[in-house]
Amino acid sequence: MLRVRCLRGGSRGAEAAHYIGSRLGRVFTGWVQRSFQSTRAATASQNTCAADDNKAASPVPKDCLVCSYNEWDPLEEVIVGRAENACVPPFSVEVKANTYEKYWGFYQKFGGQSFPKDHLKKAINEIEEMCNILKREGVIVKRPDPIDWSVKYKTPDFESTGMYAAMPRDILLVVGNEIIEAPMAWRARFFEYRAYRRIIKEYFNCGAKWTTAPKPTMADELYDQDYPIHSVEDRHKLAAQGKFVTTEFEPCFDAADFIRAGRDIFVQRSQVTNYMGIEWMTRHLAPDYRVHVISFKDPNPMHIDATFNIIGPGLVLSNPDRPCHQIDLFKKAGWTVIRPPVPLIPDDHPLWMSSKWLSMNVLMLDEKRVMVDTNETSIQKMFENLGISTIKVNIRHANSLGGGFHCWTCDIRRRGTLQSYFD
Repeated sequence: MLRVRCLRGGSRGAEAAHYIGSRLGRVFTGWVQRSFQSTRAATASQNTCAADDNKAASPVPKDCLVCSYNEWDPLEEVIVGRAENACVPPFSVEVKANTYEKYWGFYQKFGGQSFPKDHLKKAINEIEEMCNILKREGVIVKRPDPIDWSVKYKTPDFESTGMYAAMPRDILLVVGNEIIEAPMAWRARFFEYRAYRRIIKEYFNCGAKWTTAPKPTMADELYDQDYPIHSVEDRHKLAAQGKFVTTEFEPCFDAADFIRAGRDIFVQRSQVTNYMGIEWMTRHLAPDYRVHVISFKDPNPMHIDATFNIIGPGLVLSNPDRPCHQIDLFKKAGWTVIRPPVPLIPDDHPLWMSSKWLSMNVLMLDEKRVMVDTNETSIQKMFENLGISTIKVNIRHANSLGGGFHCWTCDIRRRGTLQSYFD
């Protein structure tokens, strides 16, 4: 049995509590500190952890189509996103904080309009081929509904246009037989859940649990309107101080900031996931699951799976450009930590909402099969040296919309059982 101590809290939690207090007052600081201290103390208790391990989670109904506990059990059913009608989000403060300066002009010019038509057409064709390959590998594929994302909408707190339903991993998290809809943090993604409602209702009618996290108002108070980003250096300093564009005004999180390993789920505080969102998930999933906060040397944290991608029991890809501050805990637990090779994507290829490290954003079909980009020959060789066969698919144009294979999918059913890989 692998062993690792529970990771919540620590210096990063203290930094965040100090920052939150300076923004929102001493009363809220006390709440954050008490919450983090109590959670850390509870998870650090050996007796508590042992009790959790011995407690059986509610069994999944036999006829339930939804059942997934980790990132590597044999994949049987998956949702794959759509690039159709994808629109550039308006250039609001949270979008600026999550994109690189060289693309700011692109957002200012095209916000609320379609992504370049020719590029979008190629992305659509790539994802269709990806779906065909998944089906040939024996996986059932479901797709969200096409929606006109250019329609402007207005709430009492803001107005925006939509974005897309390309990345189901961003908005849906499957834990056992439960589908959790993330509240999201970008205003352009407020109504993104609508594209998935038909599918989720079908799963619900077949016995799945269906939970929607508290929907944020996305009022101005959720964002630091004066968030000072002008360079990568600025981003590094702010991230190191635990400062992010999202505040602790209300819970928010993207599902893609969580990654699963049986009873243990790891999450990062990022530009789109705040500590209130993490605390909501921690309480919601207790006592059957333990949520651990980990952090990285990352100037622009947003979604964990191109930074830290768990690909098997005791096996993790760790981005060498964004080292994990808690990586020694994994090593001491007997985990194999693999540093993937430098991505091969050319500098002139547009990556409007992502980094080149989508090369490690892979989808495991099981412990011995992985879906990887056709162009990334270096990481293909790395997997082959690990004894994992590669299923090669070209999604280079789809990458431009902000995701790799893991992002473009949400695994609904994997053939496996709930296990503890940490104690």
